[in-house]
Amino acid sequence: MALSDAQLDRYARHLILKEIGGAGQTRLLGAHVAVIGAGGIGSPAIQYLAAAGVGRLTVIDDDRVDLSNLQRQTLFGTADVGRVKAEAAATAVAALNPDVTPSAVVERLTPANAAALLGSANVVLDGCDNFATRLAVADTAFAARIPLVSAAVGQFEGQLGVFRGWEADKPCYRCFVGAAPDRDTGSCAEDGVMGAMTGVVGSLAALEVLRALVPFGADSAGKLLIVDTLDFRFRTIGLPKDPGCPGCS
Repeated sequence: MALSDAQLDRYARHLILKEIGGAGQTRLLGAHVAVIGAGGIGSPAIQYLAAAGVGRLTVIDDDRVDLSNLQRQTLFGTADVGRVKAEAAATAVAALNPDVTPSAVVERLTPANAAALLGSANVVLDGCDNFATRLAVADTAFAARIPLVSAAVGQFEGQLGVFRGWEADKPCYRCFVGAAPDRDTGSCAEDGVMGAMTGVVGSLAALEVLRALVPFGADSAGKLLIVDTLDFRFRTIGLPKDPGCPGCS
């Protein structure tokens, strides 16, 4: 696919990167990314993926924009309060970049519909706030051999991991969290979250999606990035493959 003159201008800063170039940008334009959750993590991730020229973006979210979301979910404005998030996100993507085809899925992802919703994606980005949904996303991505970028935030902290558990030396998501761990943790509404924290982690998640589509630098799969902004610290730890994992062993 030859880039148009407008695309050469729009993506010029990508094109001059030797790790991306014309071939990489063309690959982005032909890619399909599924984003689960258009909330604090999804908002910046969707914006940067659309700006980068990812050709198809599917946004899966059954929630509506609430006034309390606007402190961190920068994809939306006051006029969007009450709108379905997935549809509002698709509108924002269409306005941001005509090269990107957005698709809004207004339903909760479950084990029953996950394969149909995610099966055509090249990469899945999970930024949802429901642990049962995270497991359904992870199991489906593993079964379909789709790279999974998983991100989470809480208060002043965040974590980010990339999972390709079907590879012999890479862990799956269940290697990280266990078989059926108790995840009755507090929500943002209960515990609070620094708005800019979601911007940091969501942007990093978008970066890892782009790395999965057009590989550059070190492979991030099998590592966990932990961000602690109270301590002004980023840490990266290795995640071993669990030989007893019920998901990938």
